Amino acid sequence: MTQLTIIPPRSGTAFILRKGQQLKVVDIEGEQVSDFICYNLADRAEYLSSGRTIDYAETIFLTKGHPFYSNRSNVMFELVEDTVGRHDFLLTPCSADTFRIIYGHQHPHRGCFGNLCEALQQYGISPDAIPICFNIFMHVTVDGTTGKVDVLPPKSKAGDYVILEAKTDLLIGMTACSAEMSNNYAFKPIGYQILDPATPAAETADPATA
Repeated sequence: MTQLTIIPPRSGTAFILRKGQQLKVVDIEGEQVSDFICYNLADRAEYLSSGRTIDYAETIFLTKGHPFYSNRSNVMFELVEDTVGRHDFLLTPCSADTFRIIYGHQHPHRGCFGNLCEALQQYGISPDAIPICFNIFMHVTVDGTTGKVDVLPPKSKAGDYVILEAKTDLLIGMTACSAEMSNNYAFKPIGYQILDPATPAAETADPATA
């Protein structure tokens, strides 16, 4: 089992998760979102699908026991542990345009989208191939009458975590989210750990193995 790896605030990373391995994602300090995306390692045109996952689950509140589907309706992973119970799979990764349009920033941060673009580039993923992410620990509400969407402080506290289990070999992209509202206006790290003592840690991080 590898040690906890830290994603610094407002940054991202990419790595490989093999079939049967589990990924533990930890909110180290509390109220910090992690944007998560994955691709079929063998065919990266197959990616995690918000629409299909929500459609098949018949809920936007995805938690322990839910399978997560690809754009081809294959199960990519299952959420097997969840100490928070509230995450988001509706909103797109924050980007420079997010900060320009929503926050009015004149010199915007590149956001989770930019961080994912950089991290996934070495694996051949183009910016246009990055879809809606599963926003771990993000607290989004939807008014049932008006449809208005609100981003509230995450419910996660320091040490809260989720564990997902890969159902096929996956290419993973993850961030420590850069958007103010998503993280209650403070930027903190995210930790992750690959749970499989049989797989060397180097294999999960080396693009040459892709």
